[in-house]
This record gives sequence, C-alpha cells and structure tokens, in this order.
Amino acid sequence: MFVLFGTIAVLIISVLQIFLFEKKKSFGKCLHIFLKNEFIVNLVSLALLTYVFKYKHIFVTKNYGTAEFARYFLLAMVVGLCFMLLCQFLEGRLVFKSCEVKKSKGAIAIRIISPILVCLGSAMYFATIWSRKAFGEISGDQLLINLLSPTTGTDVSVYEECFEGPVFQTALVTAVFSVFVFSKFTISFVDKNKIKCVFSDLWRRIISLVLSLAVLAGGAIYCYNGLMLKDVYLSYFAKSDMIETTYADPREVKITFPEKKRNLIHIYLESMENSFLSTDLGGYMEENLMPELTELSYEGVVFSHNDGKFGGPQQATGTQWSIASMVNQCTGLPMKTPDGPNSYGSKDNFLPGACTLYDLLKEQGYEQTAMFGADAQFGGLRYLFEAHGDVKVFDIKYARANGYVPEDYNVWWGYEDDKLYEYAKEEITRLYETGKPFNFTMETADTHRPNGYLSPNAPKPYDKQYANVIAYSSSEAVKLIRWIQEQPFYDNTTVVVIGDHLSMDTEFFEDFDKNYFRNQYNLILNPVQDVDSVSDSVCRNRQYANFDMFPTILSSMGVKIEGNRLGVGTDLFSGDKTIIEEYGLDTVNLELQKKSDYYNAKILNGNTVPRSHRTKNQWAEYDAKNAAASTTKPTTAASTANKSADTTASKPSTTLQETTVKGN
Repeated sequence: MFVLFGTIAVLIISVLQIFLFEKKKSFGKCLHIFLKNEFIVNLVSLALLTYVFKYKHIFVTKNYGTAEFARYFLLAMVVGLCFMLLCQFLEGRLVFKSCEVKKSKGAIAIRIISPILVCLGSAMYFATIWSRKAFGEISGDQLLINLLSPTTGTDVSVYEECFEGPVFQTALVTAVFSVFVFSKFTISFVDKNKIKCVFSDLWRRIISLVLSLAVLAGGAIYCYNGLMLKDVYLSYFAKSDMIETTYADPREVKITFPEKKRNLIHIYLESMENSFLSTDLGGYMEENLMPELTELSYEGVVFSHNDGKFGGPQQATGTQWSIASMVNQCTGLPMKTPDGPNSYGSKDNFLPGACTLYDLLKEQGYEQTAMFGADAQFGGLRYLFEAHGDVKVFDIKYARANGYVPEDYNVWWGYEDDKLYEYAKEEITRLYETGKPFNFTMETADTHRPNGYLSPNAPKPYDKQYANVIAYSSSEAVKLIRWIQEQPFYDNTTVVVIGDHLSMDTEFFEDFDKNYFRNQYNLILNPVQDVDSVSDSVCRNRQYANFDMFPTILSSMGVKIEGNRLGVGTDLFSGDKTIIEEYGLDTVNLELQKKSDYYNAKILNGNTVPRSHRTKNQWAEYDAKNAAASTTKPTTAASTANKSADTTASKPSTTLQETTVKGN
C-alpha cells in the first residue's frame, strides 16, 4: 500500500518534470522518466520510512492506516521533487547565479521575522515530540505546574536529553532555514542559448514567509493537541464547582484517632504498575517481573478496578506525577494549575489552605520523616513536607550534610535505592525509639525513566535494562518490608505500598496494546480491618483515584472519619461511592480540569487556622456558615443523570455540608 501511494506521487512528479523540462514528449521518453522516478523515489522513501522514521513491517498493510499512507505520500512527493531538481542541476538545465538582494524595509523585515517564526514553530514541534517520548501523555496541568515549580535536583540526564533533542533540533532547522533566507542566489533555466530566471529574490522572500507561517501554525497546532493545552484553557477560563461542593475539609470533619495511635509507613514505589505482572495476573508481561510483590500482596488489601486480585486507581486529573500523587494521598485533592507564578514555589505558599495527613498526625503527636534519594527541592517536595506537619526531610542534601555520603556524591537522582533502603531501616528504628507514634514516608527512584538505574548488585535475567531494574526494585522493596514485619513495632503499624504514578518510560511501553488499561500497584498491609473479612464489594470493581487514599490510609490506621470523606476522597474501606463512581471518570476529569474558584481561594491561597488552634467563636462561625449553606451536588450533567438513575440507593455523604461537624 505504501508503494501504491508512492506511485501516485511519482506520477505527479513525472508529469511536472515532463511539462516543465522536457521538449520531446514521446511515449518512450515519458515511460523512461516515470520508471526511473518510480524506482528511485519509492526506494529512497521506503528507506527513510524504515531507518529514519522507524516504521516496522512496512509491507504488512494491516499494521498501518490512512494517516500513515498519507504521510508516506507527502514524503514521496518531497523526495520526488528533490530528485527531479537534482537531476536538472546535474544535467545543466538549472544553474545558480549570484544576485543582489533587495534592501527595502519590507524585505529586511521578512528576512528577520521568518527565521524567528520558524524557530518558534520548530521549538513547539520538537519540544512536544520530546515531551511525549520522555514523559508520555502529560496533561496541561502537569506541564504548567512543572514549569512553575522548582527544578533543583532534576537528574542531569533530563537536561542532556532536552539539549540533544528539541534544543539542538530547533537550532539546526533554524540555521538551515536562515541560510536559505539570507542567501544571494537565483536559479535560472537554460534552454540552448536562452536563460530564464525561475527563482528570484522575490520568490525566496515569498517562500520564506509562507514556509515560516506554515511551520509556526503547524508547530502550534501539534503542540496544542500533543500537550493537551485545551486543559490549560479549561484551567483558566472554564469554571466548575465540583471541588467546592464535594470537598470535606479535614478541619471541619469529626476525626477520631484511636487511644493507642497506630504507626504509619508509606512507601511510594517510583513508576511501579501492575503492567509488570504476568498476563495471567492481569499484567502485560510474559514473565512476572515482580514475583515478590505479587506474593506479598496476598497478605494485605489491594483495591482493584476489576474483579481480580490485581488492579488499581483510575488516572484522574492532577494525579499522574510524583509530587501530584503525594499531594493527592495526603490532602484528598488533585494538584491543579497554579493560580499565580509563585504557587508551589516556596514553603509559605505550597497549598497553604490545605489540611494534610501530616498536619493531622502532627496534632496527634507523631514523629515524622520523609526520605528520598533525590533532592527534595525538586517539584517542591520539601515545601510540602516542611509546610505541613514539620516533617523531617531526609534527602540527598541531608545525607551529604550529615556524613552519610561524600559532599560531592551523586548517583542517579542523588543516592541510589540500595542506600535508601539501608538509611530507611536506620531512620525507622530511630523513630520507633522516640517512644512516640511515628509516620515514615519514602519514595524510591531507581525505576524512574529513562531505562531506570540498574544497581551493580542487580541480576540481569532480561534483555531490557528497564525490566531488570523493575525486577530488582520489586525484590529489594519486599526485603525492606519483610524487615519491617520482623520488628517489634509491626503489630501496631500499617504499611501502605503504592506506585506513585504510571511509568513514563515510553520506550518500554511502545509495543503495548493501546486499549490495555495500565494502573498503579497498590497494597495496604496490616490495616486495623481484618484482611480476610474485607468483602469483594469493598475492594473489587472499585473506580477510584489517588486522592481516595487520604481517608483510606487514615481508616486503615483505625481513625474514624464522620462521613467517610476527606478532601474529595472517599474511605474505600467504608464501601461508600467515590466521586468517580458517583459521577463517572470522564465527568470528574473534565470538571477537575476546569478552574475552581474555591481551590484557588481556599487551597492555593488560603491560610486557614489549624483545627487544633480554633477558638469557640471560630467554630461558631463555621457552624453558622454550614447551617446556611446549600447541600446541592456539583452542577454537572452527570450529577443530574446519576441522581435520577440512583434514586433507590442510599445517598452517599459527599457534600461539605453533609460531613461537617465540629472537630476534636
């Protein structure tokens, strides 16, 4: 099929060549030109398709669709035109001649503006390609938040890839185009003793302007679609009240901790997802890459989107990168587009209006540590933990400053996971020996893209490095957990293990079926709930997101939450509907993409008095406000449909007013 589309392009090129350059138009001459073009153009085009554009099995028609054939047609047209012109230059029919260029203000403006437009268009095009290849399909929210958040601590390979990719490619295209724009030549057609100019300085200016506008428009359209910039528009100009009307403020909800407070160990496994399981377990691998985590999962509770043992959360708006996942699971909220340039950029303005898991634990006297192998400055992680709960941050900076590693030590994102696990054991032991209830949060990093960091201690049973990294990470994570289970504090400790988000190593997943549902690994070990008695209706076929983990984690620690909701998250152990189960994933994602005045005013820019510091008058103000407030649901089409479709079901406690009582 590719050859057929190429033949159509060759036919067009051959007709142009015959009418423009050939005086003798005999059948034999025309046939000779067509066959020569057919062989050369298709051969070169197919080679480019295979070796440059990396198309596989190009002669198997069912592998490709109309879009790919159309692209090949355009490629064959370009190759054919270049071959035709090259032949005319070699045969002396076309010749270059030097000329004086026009120096009017308009001409100079075109020479200056057109390369700038090409630079901008190329930058958008190549940056989009690199971004999608490096990080997968990122949302507009994620793009803006990452651009406006601290980048200190980013692995140097990210900068290297960016420079070698879009920066270099944009510079190359702009340079080549500039050579064309500022050149001083014409092209003339030689016919016996007659010389006719067919390409003048005027044509160069016209072509330069048209091409630059086309590149700018094409780059902008590709960037808009490829980086889902429609989300950015929704974030600033379309409004939703979903967060306001479903938000249960932890400061206002009655939250009761058990008399004997339970320890929490929260382990974020970088990019760990159920795709790495074998197909018989619901994964995508021929061989299970994480058998240790698989075995461990049968000892705890897994919340699955299907009726099998292994499944995970939906990919909701504002949840699918590391800092967002942590924000979700400690606030019950999505991470949304910043309201201003400084949002998320310092300790004082990192979600100042949110009441987090760490704030609640601090009020209950918990000793808390968050541990990362990277620099916690990256993405504002340090600000999250220091601003909420005064959590001790043990990252690469702390390790250098306290003699754990040399001052110039830097492996992968800081220090590797082999060291992380050893430091985790020391820190957990220290926390236990304080005699206080403790919370220890950590995140691994070796499984981060690209290809992960393969420890010198790791076996290499697989051909792909990333597969070996995943397998080794699973094994080492379980070794740490088995150590935890042997400690004297374990009986009174809940362990939460979860992939922070889907892997962004696009190369590893390039051959995956697009319809396969990838989802994060999750497991809760040793909850207060009896693992064997948790019903299938509670942990199977659940439609939930990362932000539902906030109340679920507290519930697993024996904390009673009136209304079973915190933030917009629902305690999964309660069996109550999540907002995704209530309104549907598409509706929730669309509404969360939109601007929320409540989120901007109360969460991003708020400075609400902590619940433990409120006076009686302040509580009275809350009571008055809640008594006067409406109890309506978010004004979405889905909410109306769901209400009529579920009239017999018990009404879940989802609105702020329905869950509001005085705090402790």
